[in-house]
Amino acid sequence: MTSTERPGVTTFRGNPVTLLGSEVRVGEQAPDFTVLGNDMTPVRFSSLGGTTRVISVVPSLETPVCDLQTRRFEEAVAELGEASVLTVSVDLPFAQARWCGAAGVEGVRTFSDHRDLSFGLAYGVVIKEFRLLARAVFVVDAENRVVHAEYVTEVGQPPDFDAAVTAAREAENVRRAA
Repeated sequence: MTSTERPGVTTFRGNPVTLLGSEVRVGEQAPDFTVLGNDMTPVRFSSLGGTTRVISVVPSLETPVCDLQTRRFEEAVAELGEASVLTVSVDLPFAQARWCGAAGVEGVRTFSDHRDLSFGLAYGVVIKEFRLLARAVFVVDAENRVVHAEYVTEVGQPPDFDAAVTAAREAENVRRAA
């Protein structure tokens, strides 16, 4: 796998790891990518445009912090208007669908980057040592511009939910006013 290597951007259980892919910054156009839906159908990010999107990135839905992160964004869906929340991990689509059913999560759409790490490499969140995605949150507005980007410095810690939700709300307000 050839890609930009960014050592020490984040840690995993206190140990520095290397992220693959370039850092995505606020103000940039959001990179396109293809992931798998729960039914194994490829989904291009560009096909989900027209509204604000929160991209919640987790290593695996089956872990406590990832579970917390996804449930917290599920709670936020109601207050985000037409904005959508996408959770991306390298879990298999079947496992994601099972987790959502067991957790009662219906407002967050889960997508798998298992097949080719298209998302992870485009957004610079692939953990080279484990072939997992590092914890991060991105908010992309209706014009496909990144308005919030957080790479969590320790994979075992949750992101700043309030900052992401605030950025999504503001982007939605701008979209509605336009």
